[in-house]
Amino acid sequence: MARRRQIYEGKAKILYEGPEPGTLIQYFKDDATAFNAQKKGTINGKGVLNNRISEHVFTLLQGIGVPTHFIRRLNMREQLIRQVEIVPVEVVVRNVVAGSLAKRLGIEEGTPLPRTIVEYYFKDDALGDPMVTDEHILCFGWASQDELHDMADMAIRVNDFLSGLFAGIGIRLVDFKLEFGRIFDNDFSRIILADEISPDGCRLWDMASGEKLDKDRFRRDLGGEVEAYQEVARRLGLLPEGADSTVLDLEKHRQRKGS
Repeated sequence: MARRRQIYEGKAKILYEGPEPGTLIQYFKDDATAFNAQKKGTINGKGVLNNRISEHVFTLLQGIGVPTHFIRRLNMREQLIRQVEIVPVEVVVRNVVAGSLAKRLGIEEGTPLPRTIVEYYFKDDALGDPMVTDEHILCFGWASQDELHDMADMAIRVNDFLSGLFAGIGIRLVDFKLEFGRIFDNDFSRIILADEISPDGCRLWDMASGEKLDKDRFRRDLGGEVEAYQEVARRLGLLPEGADSTVLDLEKHRQRKGS
């Protein structure tokens, strides 16, 4: 498919004009950022892996009735998605104490939560994506009461499904972030799941060893980021077991082959 006009470039993805009205092409980059882009780097092959993982997860979620923007994967780094109006609120679902929650409350990382927590953050890098309450969201009109209910309900449903999915392959879903968007039908709109679900936006710990299999390896300079993302893909059945030579970046593969 020919590359079309660029609509938007974010920290991990680029959006291009789609082939039909109401569609976009979402391109997954290898760029890695942390701490609101204060730390920057590259994880080779990350875009390919996240494209495959997100496609797999979104397809499974659609199968249980969760509406998403995903239409189909186009190639190694691109997928066709529905164009949505993004709600400027990130929804974070937490099952285990980690990251900013541990720092804010002084609770040891890894402490299981007695109940799942849903948090909201205003999407603004310049402000550091500040945590907000439902009262802020409603007061400033970022979402309506009905939309907020839909987002929270979907977040819990996604959490229940993904917790089971990952537990089945020996991975604990510690926490994750979701983004939602509006699609319009004349004067009416509805909320659907958008963005991506991948090790970039999830904390995934090996159940046996506690090894981190997500972007915390980049955030905390642990190394082994590519191997961690590959391990998640392998366990999900997206890469062959033990396939160390799996082609993740077609361009580099061609260069090695001299073609």
